[in-house]
Amino acid sequence: MGDGPRGIQIFPDHFLASPSSSGSPPSQTSSVKNSELSPHSHSSARRRLKRAVSMLNLFSLKNLSWRLGANGQEKVVLSAVEVASLRSEIAALEERESHYKAQLENVDEILRSARLSGYLFLRTRWAALPGEPPPIDDTEVDDWLPRFVVLHGSCFYLYMVATDLSPQDSTLLSDVVEVGRLPCLTREDEETRYCFYILTRHGLRYECSSTSKIQVDSWLAALKVDCKLTSDSEDLDDPEKV
Repeated sequence: MGDGPRGIQIFPDHFLASPSSSGSPPSQTSSVKNSELSPHSHSSARRRLKRAVSMLNLFSLKNLSWRLGANGQEKVVLSAVEVASLRSEIAALEERESHYKAQLENVDEILRSARLSGYLFLRTRWAALPGEPPPIDDTEVDDWLPRFVVLHGSCFYLYMVATDLSPQDSTLLSDVVEVGRLPCLTREDEETRYCFYILTRHGLRYECSSTSKIQVDSWLAALKVDCKLTSDSEDLDDPEKV
């Protein structure tokens, strides 16, 4: 029995450190923990390295060589030529990103500020000058090309595609002397296109078409207003009479 209360035994040496552990330095415990964590940290570093290698493989660098560093960790070794090639590809990607950003900003500006814009099938014809024979009937020639047409300010603009930064051609609305409908086209695949034309004072005639009648009606209405043209032409208002 000990010196404690009745019925309770006290063992004075029970909570003392064992002699074998009392002489161990505190740093040994931390070293054991580090040794326990080292496989995990090594595998984590290896995974990060593999992810980096997979990113490098997106470029033109293939068959990358692996070597062991001074600390025993694996690393990828690039030659000076490979580093220069990698930097060149990164610069090209940055330039391409900048170009795409400029294209998106241009399209956004067009869609926000233009009175009307959209894709139309388009072809051009020239009116015969005085004294010249009439042009050959080439209405059956299928030379329609898709163009992105923009009605903005005092001009309408023709773009090859919507993402072009500059138009392929432009015409002043003040030069437009006549707009009107053309007979509908029925293609070999039985697709119907609704057509209209824009005639300038210089004899240049734009023939436009679309599979959407609503789109054609919108263009004719907008052009009549912006070009200050009268709508006394019956075929301008009733395409079924064309």
